Amino acid sequence: MQINSYKENKTYSHHLVISTLLLLFTIPFSALAADPDSIAALRQMGKAFSSIAEKASPAVVGLKTEKTVTQDSQTYRNSPFGDDFYEYFFGPRSPRQRSPQRRYQQPQTALGSGFVISPDGYILTNNHMVEDAEKVVVELADGRKFNAEITGTDPGSDIAVIKIDADNLPYLEFADSDTLEVGEWVLAIGNPLGFSHTVTAGIVSAKGRSVGLADIENFIQTDAAINRGNSGGPLLNLEGKVVGMNTAIYGATGNIGIGFAIPANMAKHAYKQIREGGSVERGFLGISFEDLTPDLATAFDLKTDTKGVAIKEVIADSAAEKAGLKRYDVIVEFEGQAVEKSNQFLNRVAMLSPDTKVEVVVLRDGKRKTFTVQLGKRPPEAEIRGNLPADTIKELGFSVINMNEELAKQLGYEGESGVIVREVEAGSQAEQAGIVPGVLIKEVNRQPINNTKEFGEEIKIAQKKGRALLLIRQDNSSILALIIFD
Repeated sequence: MQINSYKENKTYSHHLVISTLLLLFTIPFSALAADPDSIAALRQMGKAFSSIAEKASPAVVGLKTEKTVTQDSQTYRNSPFGDDFYEYFFGPRSPRQRSPQRRYQQPQTALGSGFVISPDGYILTNNHMVEDAEKVVVELADGRKFNAEITGTDPGSDIAVIKIDADNLPYLEFADSDTLEVGEWVLAIGNPLGFSHTVTAGIVSAKGRSVGLADIENFIQTDAAINRGNSGGPLLNLEGKVVGMNTAIYGATGNIGIGFAIPANMAKHAYKQIREGGSVERGFLGISFEDLTPDLATAFDLKTDTKGVAIKEVIADSAAEKAGLKRYDVIVEFEGQAVEKSNQFLNRVAMLSPDTKVEVVVLRDGKRKTFTVQLGKRPPEAEIRGNLPADTIKELGFSVINMNEELAKQLGYEGESGVIVREVEAGSQAEQAGIVPGVLIKEVNRQPINNTKEFGEEIKIAQKKGRALLLIRQDNSSILALIIFD
């Protein structure tokens, strides 16, 4: 059974909402209560939300995932399993240093959400909900429970597809999230804190957010109330179609009006590839780049209002090098569309398949040049970030991510350079040295670092010396942490 779209005229709905809000802000409550037309308008808006919720809720499912983890008897949780990923990464941590205690294995469960995307039992949810899970249980709206199989995941965008053995299920349709506008009304449905099929409403607060949670990001920001357990649930427009998948919240105490959802078009792209081949392959230019700021534009002898991304490095034998792109080229157009922000540009490339031929327009020495590039295949993120293998990360006891503008603002590192600690292994040297998620590593063995690639290069040098002296910034102070390599 297909979930039918909400049929009310969208233009009328928008006019109705605007009129109602104007009344709410300009008319005293006593007058509003006595105004039958205003009350009727509010009732009509409420009925619209009710209609969407009634039709969409049967396709929303609850998830319970289980796995076994090894922990110290006294340590902070070092995994997003069981928490919304954003809360885990930016939430408060326990004291900087703790002596490791007895290690033991402990079962962990996580509660989340998902939604049926086809009548034969395919369900979309977040990768961080099912990653490394030993068991995934899906509960439908009618109370039936199924053990789900993980069809495939895309950690780079935090998307997962799971499958249950059921047919003729109610399902949701995707909307075109590119047409979504800031200020539009949206509804979120999920299982926050275990409360099944909770419906909240709000507006789209912003688009194109990058907050450092995943490798490929283009988040929709909404003030619709989202809490722990909403992860993987749908964000719906006024037609009852999916515009996003609720993924993260800002803050550690629950909803404060800042939630993030993966755009439907990104989710749809990943879903299609996972169903067809079990994984997601993305296009890759083979460059590192950054936003063209007014200062950079001046340095390149361009007008200060020029928009684009500046190429910092071209990877040897990459698609970009083969096509003739060079360092200091400024990409201003991609596939006939203007390029303005580096995050949006990364997403546009990543949404294309390997071997796709694209036209790239650059400014080189102030002159426009057009290149045809046949995209390569995006390699594993560890390779992009400096080829740090898993055993090196294990030896370090922590992993790192690049710092972007949004992340720097949220963590208080504006104007700083370095890499952000993402996860810390319980009982590791890093934990004993006081390294916790969210701190900024500025130097390795007295060498300043600007990104994960440089961090990886310095760590490789440090391994040969047998030690890494890290300069860390935390809580407005500097810390020196020493990592010894065996």
